Amino acid sequence: MPTFFEFFAGGGMVRAGLGGRWSCALANDFDRKKAETYRLNHLKDGGADILCDDINNITREQLPNTPHLVWASFPCQDLSLAGGGAGLRGDRSGTFWPFWQRMEWLSERGPLPNFIVLENVCGTLTSHDGRDFRSIVTAFSKLGMRVGAMVIDAERFVPQSRPRLFFVGVSATDSLPSRLVSDGPHDVWHPAPLKRAFMRLDPAEKEAWIWWNMPLPQKRSKRFADLLEEDPSDVTWHSREETRKLLSMMAMPHKKKVEQAKRAGRVMVGAIYKRTRLSTDDEKVQRAEIRFDDVAGCLRTPAGGSSRQTLMIVDGTEVRSRLISARETARLMGLSDDYVLPERYNEAYHLTGDGVVVPVVGHLSNSIFLPALGKATGAISELHPVQVRRRASRKS
Repeated sequence: MPTFFEFFAGGGMVRAGLGGRWSCALANDFDRKKAETYRLNHLKDGGADILCDDINNITREQLPNTPHLVWASFPCQDLSLAGGGAGLRGDRSGTFWPFWQRMEWLSERGPLPNFIVLENVCGTLTSHDGRDFRSIVTAFSKLGMRVGAMVIDAERFVPQSRPRLFFVGVSATDSLPSRLVSDGPHDVWHPAPLKRAFMRLDPAEKEAWIWWNMPLPQKRSKRFADLLEEDPSDVTWHSREETRKLLSMMAMPHKKKVEQAKRAGRVMVGAIYKRTRLSTDDEKVQRAEIRFDDVAGCLRTPAGGSSRQTLMIVDGTEVRSRLISARETARLMGLSDDYVLPERYNEAYHLTGDGVVVPVVGHLSNSIFLPALGKATGAISELHPVQVRRRASRKS
């Protein structure tokens, strides 16, 4: 069975996405509350306990034998377009560097992982005029890995708009099935911003690049409305006055969307975020912006009241509203209903809003990781022992 490390593990959504065909050899996150949720959901299935500590404190001795896969969804705040722009120099997104140091430790003592995957926001493509993107590609190349990136929108898997950037690095010594690599970009996985970021790479960085050729998933069948709870326990319906106030915060285009929903002839579910916009007088005003496309907006961590997503249910002339429930956010991340969430609403929302969409991980595993590992040896469980012996013979 192939093994993996999961850094910045949160509630273990990568572990959930990889499923029972993989064995966790190391999990790490510094957040105590997330670690508690991780243990509640994953330790019953066996595998490694989560190491709750700052990644800077993880020593060489705490790293087990090199796994087949290392996954790191390092903090996004400094790379986000809504962040302060510190990029990989920031206190939070800058934790990429101590993580990468630990990858260098692995390379010094034995074989490289077959795959190292980084997940973050698409702002990574343009952070510091593309220099942060180049720094990551260079890090892979210097480690002895080829790397390619893909933009995957979770909307293809779950009814949530959530585009994310995935770097997928593979050991340069590994052969790959030809169907996994293409000669150029794919229109779905490699949009224009990613192509522009690639063009800014140096020749040596381009030499290490891979255009991953990943198949499209089956067409998503579930709509946002299909994931709603009939009687959520952690949120309550707004009063009529609260709903009217929400409607009053909408600019005319969004009010028209509500009116159109009333005439739809079926129950319509809208997703609302409150955002600060400039009025016609150039004054900052808070606006409620709604979408009725059967897809939720991107979940975010609740740093403030405006970042909690609100639902508006329109059934003819009846309009009701409430906050999205914690279980609904979990469903939007692809978690099953037997996944145990924190009891406190904000903690549950923070956990899910900070996570990786489970079926996206599963698609990467089934489409790239497992086929590549099977191609390398014909028997996945034997891959690393073979590499260890081969490297050991070269050193002796």
